[in-house]
Amino acid sequence: MKLRKLGIIGAAGALAISATVPAVAQAPEDPLGVISIPAGEPLHIAFWGVLSGADSSLGTDSMRGVEIAVDDRGGKLLDLDIQLTSEDGGCTPEGGANAAQKLAADTTIVGLVGSTCSDETVGGIAAITAAGLTTISPANTRPTLTAPDRGPEYAGYLRTAHSDAFQGLAVAQWAVDQGITKAATIHDGSAYAEALQQVFADSFVELGGEITVQEAVSKGQTDMKSVLTTIAATGPELIYLPVFVAEGGFIVAQTSEVAGLENVTLAGSDGIFSADFLNAAGPNVEGMYLSSPDFTAFQSGYADFLAKHQEKYGQAPLSVFHAHAYDATNILFAALEQVATTDADGTTYIPKGALRDAIYATTDFQGLTGVLSCSPSGDCGAPVIGVYQISAENVANNSLPTAPVWPVR
Repeated sequence: MKLRKLGIIGAAGALAISATVPAVAQAPEDPLGVISIPAGEPLHIAFWGVLSGADSSLGTDSMRGVEIAVDDRGGKLLDLDIQLTSEDGGCTPEGGANAAQKLAADTTIVGLVGSTCSDETVGGIAAITAAGLTTISPANTRPTLTAPDRGPEYAGYLRTAHSDAFQGLAVAQWAVDQGITKAATIHDGSAYAEALQQVFADSFVELGGEITVQEAVSKGQTDMKSVLTTIAATGPELIYLPVFVAEGGFIVAQTSEVAGLENVTLAGSDGIFSADFLNAAGPNVEGMYLSSPDFTAFQSGYADFLAKHQEKYGQAPLSVFHAHAYDATNILFAALEQVATTDADGTTYIPKGALRDAIYATTDFQGLTGVLSCSPSGDCGAPVIGVYQISAENVANNSLPTAPVWPVR
């Protein structure tokens, strides 16, 4: 892929600069096609991710980050009104495929932010890429999505989220630092959970720990006692369950019903870092550990973002990838400013291949989550992971912890 060097401005700097769209005599040519926006028509961007069901807080949290990025531009880019639409991916491969097919068929869309669940991208990215579109995920963490040897169908895919190659190692290191020597894992068969628990397991063994058993549950399963009984028989000190809200809630709620798990430590990851999970898991969630991006390592502008979020939505963020979505949106906006042109009739042109190249060429972007540069295989995130503990106050208020207990800074 031939890359154009993109002089990226940071999110704060974007607010102070009004881009001048270069004039052209006629529509440009591009191998992936050119989107034409007639004078007076909006600039159409789309968000896709889980927006319904038990895991909807994950997608809503990210979409709110996109909405705040749009607000920070005054709802306009390239002197055009920004039109933001969305498609629900359902957090499944099938849902992602359906959402992607709808998005790919819409010839007005210039760029995408999403998906939120890795399974959605697995199901839908081929359609997105084939349409010449490019999407930036704020929340996909499955390592293979940005592996150097990924397939050509991923050419239209990047992410501002971290890779679980980092998160799984971080959780393993945390466990070892706590003196834990024996651990079991549970996954739910999703691309996210299965990959993350395996990275943890491999890393934990390399650090000197023992994996007693690796178990799986099914999406929609509600009775977890047989799986937990099998795990209890192996005598782990830790159960690591990087799953999603519904299954995670049943697992944690039922641990107290299984003999041998009275003193086991429970840990999960960003898929259940939400108030919905605390509510689903019940009292057993107190004292549990969750890994996620380390909010305390975010840039200074994050405090302003949180204030805007509170004012706009009347509550704290619902999950963990809102700032990553804000950064993804601003990377897309900056790339659009780089490649857009307009003609004498006021028609704006977006060459899709040039836009994709410009996004991939992002370097030293001053985002909320860090200083971001995109790799040739689409990794743009700053992988700084923290481990948080759910307190009695969190349970009582159905609120999320905001400061990690590990690493100690």
